[in-house]
Amino acid sequence: MRATPRHALNAGWILVLPFVALVGALFLGPIFNILWLSVSDPTPGLGNYAELFTSDSLGRILWTTLRVCVISTAISVALGYSIAYAMVHAADGKRNKMLGLLLVSFWISVLVRTFSWLMLLGRNGVVNSTLETIGIISEPISFMRNELGVLIGMVHYMVPYAVLPILASMQSIDGRVVQASRSLGATGTQTFWRVYLPLTRAGLVAAALLVFIINLGFYVIPAVLGGGKVLMIAEYISVQVLVTLQWGTAAMLAALLLFGVLALLFLMSRFMKLSTVFGGAKA
Repeated sequence: MRATPRHALNAGWILVLPFVALVGALFLGPIFNILWLSVSDPTPGLGNYAELFTSDSLGRILWTTLRVCVISTAISVALGYSIAYAMVHAADGKRNKMLGLLLVSFWISVLVRTFSWLMLLGRNGVVNSTLETIGIISEPISFMRNELGVLIGMVHYMVPYAVLPILASMQSIDGRVVQASRSLGATGTQTFWRVYLPLTRAGLVAAALLVFIINLGFYVIPAVLGGGKVLMIAEYISVQVLVTLQWGTAAMLAALLLFGVLALLFLMSRFMKLSTVFGGAKA
């Protein structure tokens, strides 16, 4: 292969460098400002971070966030695994249609989805009205203003994100391995638990970490479907910035989310290439 001249590379960097510097300044500048505010407002020091261990309200918010994210992640990954399994074993034409429908969901705004669930699950919504009409319930079920509604909205939004890394992992499996297991006398259940599931473990871990990372930053769904009764970190940061004006506390929580996400991304990179996760699955 013919080597690229060094002067051509230098000319390319000269053209790109100003844009890289601009993007870096616009991206890294606010991050460093947040980190500085977390240790300087209202007084210099680590007082804002100490609140994590002394404030009961912060402890409840962190626990609520972790609990909702873990439950939502578990349900999303379980549903995503089932969908990915069905897609892998479908015919090529059906698989492409299923993948197309999956990708369409990424084009729908989270705000549109959330208000759609608000209309469906409200006390006078379609779900409650239908259940009352057919006689299953005698009074409306409270889907909204609690964790149930938040979980429904988050799982609905996150299932496609869980499918992609699992699908990529399943597509990389050599079908002859499964056939060899069956030919040696293993049942379908034994083959799945002892052969197929271990081979997709990396995709499962990547999907779980990806879904959990995105769940940590949810704001619209908990705010709308939770109705202020399911307060998570992102919504609490908004309250600290816009209502109480405690920028130091908000910056501390934002920094906590940033470091947590970076740690989870590093952990995910140990199981699967990030380009595979964020680039999608092969058709």
